[in-house]
Amino acid sequence: MKLKKNQNKPALYGIHAVREAWLNEDRTIQTLYLTEQAQRGFEQTILEARKKGLRRPEPSIIEKHRLEKMLPRGAVHQGIALASTTAAEYDVQDFIIRASTQSKTVLCILDQVTDPHNVGAILRSASAFGIDGVIMQKKHAPSLDGVLAKTACGAVDHMPVAQATNLSRTIKELQDEGFHVIGMDEHSKKEIGDIMRTRQYNTGGTGNLTDVCEPPDESTKIVIVLGSEGDGIRRLVKESCDELVKLPTQGAIASLNVSNAAAVAFYALMGK
Repeated sequence: MKLKKNQNKPALYGIHAVREAWLNEDRTIQTLYLTEQAQRGFEQTILEARKKGLRRPEPSIIEKHRLEKMLPRGAVHQGIALASTTAAEYDVQDFIIRASTQSKTVLCILDQVTDPHNVGAILRSASAFGIDGVIMQKKHAPSLDGVLAKTACGAVDHMPVAQATNLSRTIKELQDEGFHVIGMDEHSKKEIGDIMRTRQYNTGGTGNLTDVCEPPDESTKIVIVLGSEGDGIRRLVKESCDELVKLPTQGAIASLNVSNAAAVAFYALMGK
């Protein structure tokens, strides 16, 4: 796990994103920008950081129009912005090591999901449902700040995210460590609920399924793969998966936004 420095200008904005970054002891804070109105609402967070013993600079009070010039056009900043080091970076090996100490590990791979709103919403759902980590492709993924962090509502500072150069190789690496890899594909005949209800995962390192009518073993290692809207999972990534499943949607509008689909899949995988 390593930290990268960001430029000394605000890359985070919005109450929730800034609050969680301010309270994250792994971040070095450079400048906190607040309008007078936002200052009153952030006082409790400043006090909380002091009680935790975090070293934080005094806020810079700024007029709203000046703050807006520092941020992307149309940014919904709520009168607050932050310049800091980025959130901690993780490696896939970090997830593998952690899985060896847990009874159950569920990871998510995003295959070229590039819309920052979608990625932010997925990180928020992943944090809410207890997913252990998210893996994104290094070249085709939005940065973990700005609108993504705003949409994630602080999840950027709680959900471990790793970047991988080649997702097919990453899937093979995880399979070699006993992970069973499930790809979401709306054309599959199998529903995600079927495999969670009727099969038990083999934890012997092969990633194969055992046909027994029992709930999943709590020592399971699972990876769920989600693709971009429209194209879905790319062919080589899809072929690397152990199994393809779909959600049990029906009716006139049978498809879901990828972030909504992720939330449903996370619930199916994490539900007791």
